[in-house]
Amino acid sequence: MGTEESKKRPLVFAYYVTGHGFGHATRVVEVARNLILAGHDVHVVTGAPDFVFTSEIQSPRLFLRKVLLDCGAVQADALTVDRLASLEKYSETAVVPRASILATEVLWLKSIKADFVVSDVVPVACRAAADAGIPSVCITNFSWDFIYAEYVMAAGNHHRSIVWQIAEDYSHCEFLIRLPGYCPMPAFRDIIDVPLVVRRLHKSRKEVRKELGIGEDVKVVILNFGGQPAGWKLKEEYLPTGWLCLVCGASESQQLPPNFIKLAKNAYTPDIMAASDCMLGKIGYGTVSEALAYRLPFVFVRRDYFNEEPFLRNMLEYYQGGVEMIRRDLLTGHWRPYLERAMTLNPCYEGGTNGGEVAARILQDTAYGKNYTLDKLSGPRRLRDAIVLGYQLQRVPGRDLCIPDWYANAESELGLRTGSPTAVTAENNSLTDSYPQDFEILHGDFLGLSDTLSFLKSLAGLDALVDSPTKTGKHSIRERKAAAGLFNWEEDIFVARAPGRLDVMGGIADYSGSLVLQMPIREACHVAVQKIHPSKQRLWKHALARQQARGQGPTPVLQIVSYGSELSNRGPTFDMDLSDFLEGDEPITYEKARQYFARDPSQRWAAYVAGTVLVLMKELGICFENSISLLVSSAVPEGKGVSSSASVEVASMSAIAAAHGLNISPRELALLCQKVENHVVGAPCGVMDQMTSACGEANKLLAMVCQPAEVLGLVDIPGHIRVWGIDSGIRHRYEAMYAKMLPESILGESFVEKYTDHRDPVTTIDKTRNYGVRAAARHPIYENFRVKAFKALLTSATSDDQLNALGELLYQCHYSYGDCGLGSDGTNRLVQLVQEMQHSKASKSGEGTLYGAKITGGGSGGTVCVIGRNSLKSSEQILEIQRRYKAATGYLPILFEGSSPGAGKFGYLRIRRRNPPKQN
Repeated sequence: MGTEESKKRPLVFAYYVTGHGFGHATRVVEVARNLILAGHDVHVVTGAPDFVFTSEIQSPRLFLRKVLLDCGAVQADALTVDRLASLEKYSETAVVPRASILATEVLWLKSIKADFVVSDVVPVACRAAADAGIPSVCITNFSWDFIYAEYVMAAGNHHRSIVWQIAEDYSHCEFLIRLPGYCPMPAFRDIIDVPLVVRRLHKSRKEVRKELGIGEDVKVVILNFGGQPAGWKLKEEYLPTGWLCLVCGASESQQLPPNFIKLAKNAYTPDIMAASDCMLGKIGYGTVSEALAYRLPFVFVRRDYFNEEPFLRNMLEYYQGGVEMIRRDLLTGHWRPYLERAMTLNPCYEGGTNGGEVAARILQDTAYGKNYTLDKLSGPRRLRDAIVLGYQLQRVPGRDLCIPDWYANAESELGLRTGSPTAVTAENNSLTDSYPQDFEILHGDFLGLSDTLSFLKSLAGLDALVDSPTKTGKHSIRERKAAAGLFNWEEDIFVARAPGRLDVMGGIADYSGSLVLQMPIREACHVAVQKIHPSKQRLWKHALARQQARGQGPTPVLQIVSYGSELSNRGPTFDMDLSDFLEGDEPITYEKARQYFARDPSQRWAAYVAGTVLVLMKELGICFENSISLLVSSAVPEGKGVSSSASVEVASMSAIAAAHGLNISPRELALLCQKVENHVVGAPCGVMDQMTSACGEANKLLAMVCQPAEVLGLVDIPGHIRVWGIDSGIRHRYEAMYAKMLPESILGESFVEKYTDHRDPVTTIDKTRNYGVRAAARHPIYENFRVKAFKALLTSATSDDQLNALGELLYQCHYSYGDCGLGSDGTNRLVQLVQEMQHSKASKSGEGTLYGAKITGGGSGGTVCVIGRNSLKSSEQILEIQRRYKAATGYLPILFEGSSPGAGKFGYLRIRRRNPPKQN
């Protein structure tokens, strides 16, 4: 650093390192090394082994203090995070002893006379620094409030206060030094971006290979997992002939085959990486940053439930440095096609790798008094302030608040939103003009649906990816590459479409046999299927290698590509031999199928799609002798309470049935799809969602009872009435089931003793849980009356009284959900905003516009249904409600407006490419 700074007194930095893995410690090493080179003392607070620091820094100015103040993510195994255990461990480590930690750290910071605190990225360190009157800065690519937010929603709602506390702790720091591959981190108001922080090399590739006795012409892969899957035994045949594998983190007792070399525990990984030809491991900041810096192709396996991963994966993909390996192939040793693919990559990262030096300079300058915060309220600054303010507004004592969905799924950061409600209508007319040139429709009619035209257009563009791999549209590069190799363009393709649904009236009362009214929404799932002889199917390389390893000829294989995988951190592809669904000549049991799909959580989604094949085998006796290639593209947002899973199931089964010449009625199709969700996925749901997706019609309400599944007719929505859905941003969770008796509550164990069973084969009774009964039993009784009244009112004379009565029924339904314990703060806020709008002076001065609103579906979050007058003013008020909700919560709700036909009405398209491109 410069001579001017060298004249100033040396500084004392306290550097806190999170307990999550070695990756944080290794990047801390580089920043600390540069601070020490500038003449400053660095006290590192860490749980990492000493050699991580002392192998790179030999200086009396480095002080190591072995203290762990957080726990990171607790791993169930090398590839899976235990979400609930992570929350419980953090509570035990950092929440319960919080007061003691703060007192201890304040005393310690004062004892070492610290000038500045740096955190990577320990939350309580920022608060301790503030209590000690010392400025602090965070250096990271992710923050724990972002990581834990998803855990709270999925695994431990009672730990939600952890996320608020962490965000509040981070807010005490001066600013964030943000590393490449970053996640959304709205708790930080000011941000400075720096280049990659990577460790320097000590030895050349030639020197390392010479020390290891490896020739220059030998292909070498470094196995860098930071812990290997339990019970995993490496075998010689895992590697291509002539290759060697350098194994990091192997136990002393682990026996390795001759082509695997065990590295010392303190081996300097950057040198080993630079001497290798590719790396096999799991994604983390350290592995990705150093792979990019050394231009080392990286074959990676997904780690479940760690939300940092998709952002690092995107960065790796952008610089053409990564190949994803399916977990099954990792564990069974089908490595060859992935390693050979890695050898064809040309990683192209040319950005800076001196982030450690840059960060150290910023830390030093800030400690000496330089102001790096934004002086003016720029657009980004105002946005960050609004987000933080949104948190503060919601953190009212005594309020039971869920974590906003915007903070968990980070769609805006990924830039991969697939569920834009109005995007499908915005396509220009050139789409219609170009469509006939691409495909010949041999059967069916696309009914003028613009989203279907868009889907067909995307199909036609898949072959263009071969010529221009960077033109991938709104989907990720890996998704489009996989889809580009999916279909044989000389064979027919079958396309089906199934919409999501908006629960207008009835909702959860469907379980009790109440009448329900459901509307198919505009957003839908499209599925393209090709049935093809195994010898003509275009297999992915790893699937082909798996067949060849068994010494088999071509056998039926199911290959699936699912768009939108980045939004939920799941694998974009799935493949399986269809023989996996057989035991001898009989289909496997549903229990074995659930276990099959549960093996790899990143591919568990495939149960919704592939499960339709098994259900057709078991329930209809269908024998699948050909291969199946299948592309799923859904615009129905997940977790919003609008039946995204049902639309995927119905579209998938419709397309597969069409490709195999099966004539299944819409009602029967819905019941079969319910079996997919109940028995293969293992989710206890009724049939209302599948029935609406399969049997619904555009601009009509489907009237039905679900016990048993019977469609009672279609109810026209009068032209003067419009229905909207507004997403609350609170993740939808179904949490309740109800008994028939009317005590205030009943213990699960008492219910089982008295009634033995509850006649629902797909849900279980928790014997330790105390179930509320009276409100839950009252709800379906009155809801059935409300739904019948609503249906009758739709056909009555047009008047304000009609609309007011319809709206009142929605409000009554909403409050009844709340009495059952199925409300949420987000949905309550939206209903309140509708009421305020309805009773505002502007609405009373002219014709009323909005008349009622209610929570939908299973409750506990999700989407609110709003009814109002079909007018421009109503639409303006809905947009105003959307704006007000964002101002209060920081989350911009998705709007659902419009309707579309169900899968039965759509039927299917059989299409063939007019001028098929040549294929290898």
